[in-house]
Amino acid sequence: MGDFYIANEYWFAVFQLVLAMLGMGATLTLKDFKSVLLTPYAVTIGTLIQLLIIPLSAFVFVSLLDLPTGVAVGIALIVAVPGGTSSNIFTHFASGSVPLSISITAITTLACLATTPFVLDFLISAHMPSDFVMPTAQIMKEISLNLLLPLAIGMVILYAWPKFAAPLSKWCIRGSVLGLFMIFAGSALAGRLDVEKFGLSNMVMVSLFVLVIILLGWLVPRLLGLSHADSTAVEMEVVVRNINLGLMLKASIFPTVVGQENILADMVLFSLLLYGAIQLMLGIVLIVLRRPKSTPAVTQDGPAH
Repeated sequence: MGDFYIANEYWFAVFQLVLAMLGMGATLTLKDFKSVLLTPYAVTIGTLIQLLIIPLSAFVFVSLLDLPTGVAVGIALIVAVPGGTSSNIFTHFASGSVPLSISITAITTLACLATTPFVLDFLISAHMPSDFVMPTAQIMKEISLNLLLPLAIGMVILYAWPKFAAPLSKWCIRGSVLGLFMIFAGSALAGRLDVEKFGLSNMVMVSLFVLVIILLGWLVPRLLGLSHADSTAVEMEVVVRNINLGLMLKASIFPTVVGQENILADMVLFSLLLYGAIQLMLGIVLIVLRRPKSTPAVTQDGPAH
C-alpha cells in the first residue's frame, strides 16, 4: 500500500483537490461576488492580508529562524495558497460575515493563478539549490486544470441544474475529505510521517507560525476598523487555508519516487499535514470564542433563570 501510494501520490492529491473545488463551485453564483461592490473596504482589507501581509510575515519568520529547507518550503506553500472552502463554513458557525468570507475565498482563489508561483519564488528561492528553477508555468497549469476549471464547472452546474448542485456539492466535499484521509493514511503507511525524523523542534516552529498568523488575522482587521462580523470572516480566511492545493503542488513540484528517500519532500508533506490538523482544531476553537454570547430571555417577571 505504501509503495502504491508513493507511485500515485500526485493523483491522490489531484483527486481530493478537484472534488473540493467542484463542491465549492457548486455553491457559488455570480451574485456571491456582489459584496465586493457593496463592501469594497472589507473585501480589500481581507484580500490584502491574505496576499500581502501573511506572505511578508512568513518571509520575516523564515528569515529570522534557522529552519530546515523542508519546513521553510512547507510554510511557503501554506501561505502561498488561498483560503480553503472550510473557511466559509467556520465563518458561518462563528457568526461572521459569510458573504465577505465567500468573496475573499473566491478572489484569492482566482488570484492564486498569478500570486502562488510569485509568493513561492519569493519565499523559497534562497533556500533551494542554485540550480533550482521555480516551475512557474507548471504551477499555473496545475492551478488552472485542477482548481479553477472544476470551480467553474461547479458554478455552471449550479446555474444550469440547481437541484443537482446541492447533492453534488455535498458528495464532492465528502469525497475530498476521503481523499485527505487517504493521503494521510498512505503517507503514514509509506513511513513518510515520521515524527522523530521531522523533529519536535520543527513541529514547534510550525505551531509558532500558526500563532503568528492567528495574531495577524485577529489584530489587523480590528486595527483597520472592521466590524466584529467582518473581522471574524477575515480571521477565518487567514487561518483556514486551502491545504488541498498545497498538497497537490507539493506532489507536483517535489515528487517522491518509490524506493528513494526524499527528506525534503517528506518534511514539506509533514508541515502541510501538521498545519491542516492544527487549522481544523483552531477553527473549532475560534468558532467557540467568536460566537456572540447568548443573552438571557427577558419576561414580564424579569430575566429568565
